[in-house]
Amino acid sequence: MSCLRLKYVHAFVDHDGRPRHYFRRKGFKLTPLPGVPGSAEFMAGYQATLDAATPVEIGATKRSRPGSLSAAIAAYYSSLEFRALTGGTPAKRRAILETFREQHGDKPVRLLPRKFIVHMLSTMKPHAARNWLKAVRGLMQFCLAHEMIGDDPTLGIKTKVPKSDGHHTWTEDEIAQFEAAHQIGTKAHLALALGLYTVQRRGDVVRMGRQHIRDGWLHVRQQKTGKPLELPVRDELQAAIDATPCGHLTFLITKNGKSYGADDFSDQFRKWCDAAGLPQRCTFHGLRKAGCRRFAEAGCSANEISAWSGQSLREVERYTKAADQARLAQAAMARTTKAREQSRTNVVKRDRARVSKPLATLGKKAG
Repeated sequence: MSCLRLKYVHAFVDHDGRPRHYFRRKGFKLTPLPGVPGSAEFMAGYQATLDAATPVEIGATKRSRPGSLSAAIAAYYSSLEFRALTGGTPAKRRAILETFREQHGDKPVRLLPRKFIVHMLSTMKPHAARNWLKAVRGLMQFCLAHEMIGDDPTLGIKTKVPKSDGHHTWTEDEIAQFEAAHQIGTKAHLALALGLYTVQRRGDVVRMGRQHIRDGWLHVRQQKTGKPLELPVRDELQAAIDATPCGHLTFLITKNGKSYGADDFSDQFRKWCDAAGLPQRCTFHGLRKAGCRRFAEAGCSANEISAWSGQSLREVERYTKAADQARLAQAAMARTTKAREQSRTNVVKRDRARVSKPLATLGKKAG
C-alpha cells in the first residue's frame, strides 16, 4: 500500500538520503511513523496515531461502546428508574457507579459474572458492601428490564448486616452542652431546635421556612419518601425561630444569605459541634433519634412516634429500642417494689391478727 494513499501521511527524504514518514494533521502534533509503508509495523503505528488524533464525538467515548458496562450506566442515569430515586440516594448511587464504571466500564455488561459481584463484595466493609450492592442491583434490574442482560447476577446475593446501631443518639447531657455553647438566638441553636423538635431528616430541615408554618402547624413533605406531614410547632422551636434572624425562604441560611445544601449544612453543623466540645459521634441525624427517644421515654406508642417522624414502625422500633428497654426495666422495678411493699403489709396484718385475737379473749374474761 502506497503511503500516498494514506490520509495525513507526509513522506520526504532527509539530508542523508533516508526516507521519512510522518503523520501530519492540522492542529495535532507531528508524529513519526515506524517501518516501511505497508508493513505491519507501519500500519499499526499509523492506525494508533490516527485513532489518537481523531476527535471523539460529544457523549461518545471508547468505554461507552454499545453493550459495555459504561454504556449501561449512562443509560441508567437517564432512565425513569434512576430518576424516581429521592433524597440523597441518587448522588450516593452515582458516586458508587462512577467508581465501578472507571474500573470496569469497558467490560461487556451481558457477561458480568455472579462470582465477580461476590468477589467485589468480599473486599468491602459491611456498610460499604451493603450500599454497593444496592447501587449495582438497581443497575442490573434496569439492564434486565431492558434486555441488556439475560439474568441478574446480583439475584440472591446478600450482605452481612452491619453490627451497628447506626448514628449515635444524643444524650441529654450532650444536648445541654450544645445549648450552653450556642445560646438561643444563634443560628446553631435554631439548627439544633429544628432537628430535635421536628425529628426530620437533614434534607427536609434545610428546606423549612416560615411559609411552611400555618396556624401553629408545620407542613412538611419528606424529600426521601414524598410523605406529607402536619406537625404542631413545639413552644421550644417557636421560641428559637422568633429569636433568630432567618431567611425569606428557609430558616437556615449561609453567611451569603443563601439556603444550605445538605452537605454544606453537615459541614457547618460539625463546626458548631466542635465549638461546643462534642465528640465526632454527635451528628445532626442523631438529633432525630434523640427526639424519638424522648417520645418513647414519655410513653408514646410506636404509632404516635411514627406519625410524627414519618418513619415505618420497624424503623421507629429500631430508633427507640434502648429507651423502651430502659422504660420497661423501670416499670418492672416499680412493679416489684410495689409487690414487695404489698407483701410486707400483708405479713404485718396477719401478725396483728394473731396477737389481737388472744388479747380480745383476755379482755372478755377480765370483764
